[in-house]
Amino acid sequence: MRIVMMGTGGFAVPTFQAIIESDHTISALFTRPPKVARGRKSTPPPNPMRDVAEEASIPIYMPESVNSEESLQQLKELAPDLLIVCDYGQILSNDALGVAPLGGINLHGSLLPKYRGAAPINWALYHGESRVGVTVIHMTPKLDGGPCLQTDAIDVSDADDAISIEEKLSRIGVDTVLRSLKQLKAWDRESLLGTLQDPTLVTKAPRLKKSDGMIDWNRSATEISNQVRAFKPWPSCFADWERTEKNVVRLLIEQVVVFDDSNRDPNRAVGEIIESGDDGIDVQCGTGILRLLQLKPAGKRSLAASEFLRGYPLVAGEKLSVNSTLA
Repeated sequence: MRIVMMGTGGFAVPTFQAIIESDHTISALFTRPPKVARGRKSTPPPNPMRDVAEEASIPIYMPESVNSEESLQQLKELAPDLLIVCDYGQILSNDALGVAPLGGINLHGSLLPKYRGAAPINWALYHGESRVGVTVIHMTPKLDGGPCLQTDAIDVSDADDAISIEEKLSRIGVDTVLRSLKQLKAWDRESLLGTLQDPTLVTKAPRLKKSDGMIDWNRSATEISNQVRAFKPWPSCFADWERTEKNVVRLLIEQVVVFDDSNRDPNRAVGEIIESGDDGIDVQCGTGILRLLQLKPAGKRSLAASEFLRGYPLVAGEKLSVNSTLA
């Protein structure tokens, strides 16, 4: 089968490498063009898919729009049987999908129809899902809306965060895609391919914003813990500590544990420090207590709570902001 691969981020790399090593032929990689760097010291963000393609001597195309006339002509000249899309960042038009006789398939990082959108892993963890997975869909121009071909799932442990889950799902997705290729090869091109998504079960996973990392201590300890795990490595979760009126320290909260998931001391304000020591910094939440284990003062290095307290004496009775600013 002649395949054009479309992807940019690291989530697509294991699948790309597996198809390179298979009996299929990858005619080209379509990937996002590098962003214009700002400042003399700025460098374009990494593109692991481009690196793999260069190593394998696979032709690389980097159109601003995959749906442009120029890109469509390039696709037609490549004459693929199938397009495989994963972590690409562009939505393909009907014209683009129609270039390949088998259309396109997409490896998506959720159990569709839940978490359609750009950040499925992050929002699944944010909402406390205990089980996550990948789905391969036969593509339509509607974002993540095509029929499901294959799916695989894993359990989420308390130690997992968005970084570890993305790595796990990128690897289990390899077999999900390879099974889908066999399914496509056996398809008669007339019968319904895959299973239609139930529109009543659709949830959204929009692109992340910096403000998503703002901690609201009115939420429960469990909800905030989920937020911290979900928004790694970006936007990361943060709160402000107003040491004095003119000295506000932005704290990036990197690792936490739920110390108490149910109680609320009516004599304590949300965001108030209950106790701090070598074991961590305990913060009163809307429900329960969250223990901060690893913190990073803005512009400084990451510190374990015990080391942080030696330089930043955050003691019982002090408060972390309920609503920080984005400055």
